[in-house]
Amino acid sequence: MSEKYYYDKEAADKAVRFIEKYLTHTKGELGGKPFILEEWQKKEIIEPIFGMKHTKTGLRKYRTAFIFLPRKNGKSTLAAAIILTLMFIDDEIGAEYYSAANDKEQAKLVFDCAKGMVANSPELSQYLESYRSSLVYNAKGSFYKAISRESGTKHGFNVSAAIYDELHAMKSGDAENLYQVLETATGSRREPLIIAITTSGFDTQSECYKMYSYAKRVEEGSVIDEAFLPVIYEADIEADIQSPETWANANPNYGISLKREYMEREALKAKTLPSYENIFRRLHLNQWTGSHTRWISDELWMACDSTITDDQLKHLPCWGGLDLASVRDLTAFSLVWEVDDMYVYKHWTFVPEEKVHQRTGGKDGVNYLEWNDILEITAGNVTDYEYVQAKVMQLSESYNIQSIAFDRYNSSQLVLNLTAEGFKMSPYGQGFVSMNPPTKALEAKILKEEVIHFGCPVLRWQIGNVQLATNAAADIKPVKDKAKDKIDTIVSMIIATGEMLFTEREKVSVYSSQRGFLSI
Repeated sequence: MSEKYYYDKEAADKAVRFIEKYLTHTKGELGGKPFILEEWQKKEIIEPIFGMKHTKTGLRKYRTAFIFLPRKNGKSTLAAAIILTLMFIDDEIGAEYYSAANDKEQAKLVFDCAKGMVANSPELSQYLESYRSSLVYNAKGSFYKAISRESGTKHGFNVSAAIYDELHAMKSGDAENLYQVLETATGSRREPLIIAITTSGFDTQSECYKMYSYAKRVEEGSVIDEAFLPVIYEADIEADIQSPETWANANPNYGISLKREYMEREALKAKTLPSYENIFRRLHLNQWTGSHTRWISDELWMACDSTITDDQLKHLPCWGGLDLASVRDLTAFSLVWEVDDMYVYKHWTFVPEEKVHQRTGGKDGVNYLEWNDILEITAGNVTDYEYVQAKVMQLSESYNIQSIAFDRYNSSQLVLNLTAEGFKMSPYGQGFVSMNPPTKALEAKILKEEVIHFGCPVLRWQIGNVQLATNAAADIKPVKDKAKDKIDTIVSMIIATGEMLFTEREKVSVYSSQRGFLSI
């Protein structure tokens, strides 16, 4: 250890004693019980933050800490404990403490945890006044609040310490970078502390990834920043994600707050659900992943090889999905039936005649001319929506269409015309809230080989183009692999599935008419 700094064991022990004597867990099986720090929490976080001091001034060494932990390793409880310890141990008068996050609900998690700790402690309750959105230490003129990017201006703050929870959720290019606002508001404090405590994400342009990269360089010694404390837990990108050893390496609280049984279930889910592997890697192994991941393999798709006759479908209820793309691009209409637990899809993909002649095959091997008998080719250089309308009306004479969902952001005169013809038309959003349930439902059916798609080459091509976008809540939705690839027909299938799922209906069976499925 250099002479510039020393370890103040008394100060470190005082912080540990305060936490373990006065603070409690607030939720779960340990709720109300004393917060006894794990060894890694003491040695890697609490003792360095409170014990490492400047030899000349006696002030704390660290001004910034980056604590990089997967989910369910007690981040909120630890963050709340740090804030309360600072409030009671520091002698600063008029101190301002904050927990921050990108949205209000996330910002409240650490605050509510701290508030619960105070409520559980008769000793702390004597000193702190508890309000809806703040804890106030009147004798010191200090307070603690939860804030978010949505909270209005923060430029008047005079920050003593702040914890930014789930920094990865801060979007790149935010007009107001809340983390930077808090960091620059510490200038007048003697020993300020800013802590980012977060899991990994997928935006490698984000503030979080920049800080993660910086922390890695400080950790390895290629960057010297003596005021920066990196605490990084993550699995090696090449590690076996099904191995308990990998889980333990990435999760310091494995076997404590993070149960082995839970990780076994999550790992199995990642193994069986293609859409979940990146989520598992990101949330539980703390690995940075792409925002998009390949969805369904060709092998899985083509394993769905059951079939059903058109006569079996004609009188059964079905639901439609209409993807209205640019008039110079593909437009798709799909129908879906649920019959004896099988999802049955038929589709009609419309393309302008000029587009057919332009696409004669490329790297993906697609040649629209070869699909002349599968595609609905409309005359001219733009999609003829009158042709689309006529086709939908024709189909309604053969099939029992209950309602048709359409992309509400690309609605057109076609929707108005179909409504006037008596069709029940339902606007359907393309965001995570609307697209997540049917995308996951279709995926589950594909994995169980409970989808009938008749081996259509158009669908086979497009399913290979689909990647999944994922948000922080682990919701998914389809996106294109590349700008020129097409997924319009798959999107129409998913919209139709959503319309079916969100509609109250009775389950039907073809067996009531003494017919079954055919295998090919």
